[in-house]
Amino acid sequence: MDEVDSAIVRELQANARQTNRDLARAVGIAPSTCLERVRLLRDRGVITGYHAEIDLGALNRHVQAFLHVQVRPMSREVIENFKAYATGLPEVLSVFVVAGGDDFLVHVGVPSVDALHSFLMDKFTGRREIVGFRSSVIYQHARNRVLEPINSPPRQG
Repeated sequence: MDEVDSAIVRELQANARQTNRDLARAVGIAPSTCLERVRLLRDRGVITGYHAEIDLGALNRHVQAFLHVQVRPMSREVIENFKAYATGLPEVLSVFVVAGGDDFLVHVGVPSVDALHSFLMDKFTGRREIVGFRSSVIYQHARNRVLEPINSPPRQG
């Protein structure tokens, strides 16, 4: 990605609803050039989609938690099956396959702490492949809304 592509991506992350004309003006290129650049960024998989940011509380998901999950036996089939199961649950926001002491980090949003407890008892304790799990309630959440490319340092010798 060159500087113009980076500027387009930065602008779209800040406001994906702006018109092509406004986007072109913001990055200093012609609207036709901007339209083509955005199309190429989509074709290359740099831009993977556009979405609406939703307040979880408005969806009755006032409590968020990370669930740290260990599964056995460790195999590709078990990993893929659990990942498919977890992502299919309506309470689940994200599923991460991780290395270390845990095999999965599952981000959930539920109405209450009681609902979190019920979710764990009803959806996790009966699964044979789960050998252990623990939960961490999220008090606050902050994230970077606009991401910049990270340049790799020059390779040493």
